[in-house]
Amino acid sequence: MSKIRAKDRDALIQSLRAGVVPRVGQHLIQVGRSREIEALVKDIERIVEGGSTFRLVTGEYGSGKTFFLNLIRAIAFEKKLVTAHADLSPDRRLHATGGQARSLYAELMRNLSTRAKPDGGALPGVVQKFVATAKNEAKAQGADPESVIHGKLESLSEMVNGYDFASVIAAYCRGFEEGNDQLQADAVRWLRGEFSTKTDAKAALGVRTFVDDASVYDQLKLFSRFVRLAGYSGLLINLDEMVNLYKLANTQARNANYEQILRILNDSLQGTVEGLGVVMGGTPEFLMDTRRGLYSYSALQSRLAENSFAQDGLVDLTGPVMRLTSLSPEDFFVLLDKLHHVFAFGEESQYLLPQEAYKAFMDHCHKRIGEAYFRTPRTTIKAFVDLLAVLEQNPGTQWQNLLGQINIQSDNGGAEVDGFDDTSATHESNNTDNELTSFKL
Repeated sequence: MSKIRAKDRDALIQSLRAGVVPRVGQHLIQVGRSREIEALVKDIERIVEGGSTFRLVTGEYGSGKTFFLNLIRAIAFEKKLVTAHADLSPDRRLHATGGQARSLYAELMRNLSTRAKPDGGALPGVVQKFVATAKNEAKAQGADPESVIHGKLESLSEMVNGYDFASVIAAYCRGFEEGNDQLQADAVRWLRGEFSTKTDAKAALGVRTFVDDASVYDQLKLFSRFVRLAGYSGLLINLDEMVNLYKLANTQARNANYEQILRILNDSLQGTVEGLGVVMGGTPEFLMDTRRGLYSYSALQSRLAENSFAQDGLVDLTGPVMRLTSLSPEDFFVLLDKLHHVFAFGEESQYLLPQEAYKAFMDHCHKRIGEAYFRTPRTTIKAFVDLLAVLEQNPGTQWQNLLGQINIQSDNGGAEVDGFDDTSATHESNNTDNELTSFKL
């Protein structure tokens, strides 16, 4: 392994110590779940080809859902996709009448990202790339740039709210040509969902509509087609913390949001959307609770039901629901080794622990919280990084003396179960699928 830059190392370690998902360097600590990643890569390839996908990724709190979603975003960048991500909250929903859906749309547009700008704020760059692409095509064809731009936008006019969307893009192009910064800024504001009245939208851009609660999903479908016109492969939307819909006390509001999920799912399965992928992250109860979860909405239950043949160790990763499997003890051993490697800046000479310490640490975790540390590794990872931090700042400290002082609490209480076999076979790494079959210390 190559040496790790201090900037990347510090960003990764600080995120893990805070119990949050790192924005960069996920590949440095990724272990296991290779089949799930392969399935999502196929989804991304389908988007690149002009298709559409829908996935609901489920797992317990701290099981790695957000980490998994961020990893998929990183892969999407490599395939020239534009991504947008947001966490649902009481103020951000898929369907609402009080501005919460428009708030979700605005958050997605703020977080719009490309490979060149992975941390958000990429909307102006996407629009500018559309203008540049149209100009290059006009030059190659010997045609008028304005006529090429209008020709490309004509395909958007047939969609819901497409005419006004095309008019706003045309206004941005006109402002770009004339050097009118205000017109360009107004167009970007409209695309971000920052207009709240028809009067303001008409005065600034000459259009009679704006992005409101009722038009959020239609706007995202428009944008997915637009980014393809701009030269990108498609749009991937990541929505996390879907459990906030499950927590809605009002049954009518909850069902309205579930109906919107059904609409997105139907469009994806029927192939009526071009270049759009939607990945949602939620807990098992958000999916399976028949009183308040998605299974309480019969149309969704039938579409999201498990494959009855996928039992006794058999899996089906082609359905809309992807359940994150627990990390195996072997995966966890490799994860601790990778964390240690990152902490040491990728230099073996700076390692603070011998490999036998990993096994001792895992035994300690198992005695404290049982198997839950495999299923919900967030707090266990935090404890391991904290252990390394203490050893780094206190030279000469014996790691054996520190293990008994670690107090680890699982995210869901974790029941005590039988441990894994300490005498299992030698641990071997398979470089093709990143899965370990056995290990021994």
